[in-house]
Amino acid sequence: MQWTVLVAAKALPAAKSRLSPVSPNLAVHHELVDAIRQDTADSAAAAPGVARVLLLVDRGPAGADTIVQSVPGLNGAIAEAAAHATAQWPADGVAVLMGDLPALRPHELAAALAAAAGHPSAYVADRHGTGTTMLTARPGAHLQPAFGTGSATRHARTAAALDAGPGLRHDVDTADDLRAAAALGLGAATNAALAGIMNG
Repeated sequence: MQWTVLVAAKALPAAKSRLSPVSPNLAVHHELVDAIRQDTADSAAAAPGVARVLLLVDRGPAGADTIVQSVPGLNGAIAEAAAHATAQWPADGVAVLMGDLPALRPHELAAALAAAAGHPSAYVADRHGTGTTMLTARPGAHLQPAFGTGSATRHARTAAALDAGPGLRHDVDTADDLRAAAALGLGAATNAALAGIMNG
C-alpha cells in the first residue's frame, strides 16, 4: 500500500516560539524552523511506500504540494486535508506527520507505515508518551485527529498504538527537545542551520 503523507506546519513567525531561545534573532529562528521542516519532509519523501508529501499550513500561498487550511484549528485543518487526499488518491492511505521531526529516518517511517497498514487507524506517541507525532488511516477508514495536549490518550480511543523508531518519536518544541533529537543525529538542513548559529 502507498501513502499520502501530510506534514502539518504552523506558519511563521508564530511557529515554534518555545524554540526561539536557541536562535540569536528572529531571522535565524525562522531558518532553523524551516530547516527542521525540510528535514522532516525530506525523510518522509524518501521513505519507501510514500507516494507523495503535502505540506499543510494555516496560511500562505497554496501550491501543488501545499494545502492551506480553510477551517479553524489544527484538527479541523487535518480533517479537511485528509478528506482532500482521500478524494484525490482513494487507493492510498493517509498519514499525518508533525513537521518537527528533524531526526526522522526514512526507514523508521517506512516501518511504521507498514505496521499502520494492518489497522484501520494507528498513531505514534511522542517520546514522553503524551503527544502524537503521527496519525494514520488506511484506505476506506476515517481519520479522526485529536491533536493537542494529551493527544496520545485521545488517539488511543480510536487508533492502534504503534512502536516506532526514536526519530519518529522525537518531536522538537524546546531547546531540550532539540538536544535530545541531536543525540540521535539530525538531518542535513537542521545541522546546517545549527552550524550557522554556532558560527554566527
